[in-house]
Amino acid sequence: MHNTDIIQDYHAHIYFGSVTAGLAKELCENAVEQFGVKMGRMHEKPVGPHPMWSCQLTATTDQFAELLPWLALNRNSLIIFAHPQTGNDLVDHRDRGIWLGAGLELDFSVFD
Repeated sequence: MHNTDIIQDYHAHIYFGSVTAGLAKELCENAVEQFGVKMGRMHEKPVGPHPMWSCQLTATTDQFAELLPWLALNRNSLIIFAHPQTGNDLVDHRDRGIWLGAGLELDFSVFD
């Protein structure tokens, strides 16, 4: 078994504010169209460990291999936090995260 066999899928959280909500929605919708990923709701408040408004994209491991470089090139200064889903939410968010743009402090207390 490869260590990566424990990855069920990936989440990419697109962070935005009131001024950048349109940019974030467009980016997420384009990702759905181009890669077939699943788009969650546009949360206009911090949700879970996330310190800003966000929208979640869920990608298979194959989709994520193409999605991540595309997000890096097309994020238009939006901050993006991505992580694998292995069933260990705390470790996935705390130790396995990938930041595009500035890293932000997450609230890990939600996993207590």
